[in-house]
Amino acid sequence: MRDFPELLILRHGETEWNATGRLQGSFDSTLTPEGVAQAARQRALLSRLDLTGYRAISSPQGRAFRTAALALDGLIDEIHTDDRLREIGLGTWAGRDRAELMAETGAEDGFALYELAPGGEGFGALARRCEGFLADLTTPAIVVTHGITSRMLRLLLTGSTPERLRDMGGGQGVVYRVSGGRQELLS
Repeated sequence: MRDFPELLILRHGETEWNATGRLQGSFDSTLTPEGVAQAARQRALLSRLDLTGYRAISSPQGRAFRTAALALDGLIDEIHTDDRLREIGLGTWAGRDRAELMAETGAEDGFALYELAPGGEGFGALARRCEGFLADLTTPAIVVTHGITSRMLRLLLTGSTPERLRDMGGGQGVVYRVSGGRQELLS
C-alpha cells in the first residue's frame, strides 16, 4: 500500500435535503442551522491542530464548499476545489426520497441504492475517481467532501476491502484523521 500524506477528511454539515431524507448526488441543498453549527464544531477541532503545511481541498458542490469556508475560516488562507471530491452520482434518482426508493426497490439499506441508481456512478467508478485524487496528493491536506465519497477515500487510504465501505463510519460535520493507513475520528 502506498504511503499517503496525512489527511483530515471532513464531511459537509447537514443540509435541508439531508434533514428530510432526500438523496442529493449532484444536486445541492443549503446547510441547515445544525449544519452551520457542525461546521463551527469542525473549526473548533481543527483550530487545536498544527495545520502548518496543509492544503485545503473541497468538493466544488455548494454544501461542501460552504462547510469548508466555515470550518477553515481564519485557519487556512485558500480553499482549492477538485471535482473528484464531488458526491457519488445518483443518475435519475438524485433529488428523490431515500425511504421511497428503498420501498420501491426492496433495497436492504441506503447503500444498496448507490449501486442500483439508473444512470448512477456506482462504487467502482467512485473508487477510480478517488484513487486518481489520492494519487495526485503530495502534501498533507484538509479535504472537505460528502458522505459516500469520504467513506471511499478512507476505505482506500486504510487499505480496506470494498465490502467494508458500510463500516467506515460516517456522520455529518465530522473530522477524520487518516495517517499511516489508519483512521481516527477526532472529537
